[in-house]
Amino acid sequence: MFLLRHGQSYFNLLFSQTRVDPGIEDPELTPLGKEQAAAAAARLADTALTHIIVSPYTRALQTAQPVLGIHKVPVTIMHEVREQAVYTCDVGSPGALLGVRFPHHDFTHLPPRWWNELGETAEEACVRADAFRNFMALRDDHETTLLVSHWAFIQALTGISLANGEILEYDPSV
Repeated sequence: MFLLRHGQSYFNLLFSQTRVDPGIEDPELTPLGKEQAAAAAARLADTALTHIIVSPYTRALQTAQPVLGIHKVPVTIMHEVREQAVYTCDVGSPGALLGVRFPHHDFTHLPPRWWNELGETAEEACVRADAFRNFMALRDDHETTLLVSHWAFIQALTGISLANGEILEYDPSV
């Protein structure tokens, strides 16, 4: 499968400058983040994708948009692949609001508050990553699935730290 970390968000921009949580809930992509998403879509243009799984955070949904412009495949919005809840940016938006902002996706299956309270441990994120790994390893389409997710979740899944907009090929069965 392919793992794509979302493009730069306004949280990433401000936090990298100050190392202080800027207090932005569910931030959007910056102009650079939108460029990173478009570049990732271009890199994936010739990749055989049959399914895309996206975290319900705005930054992940926005990152997936250029890919979906190229690959007309089923999309699953999956809150289990969300970011580790550590900073204010890890507070999500309710499904009803996401449905208005991204009407081409279905959010009706999301719990009313699908994100964790702040203070989720790395061990708790690893438990989610292990469950996702096992889920994907059993799927026949894991080789042609793209996951659009977050730094801590991808690191918990693979042990690798991805930069914003970076893509990693990953085999969940090993």
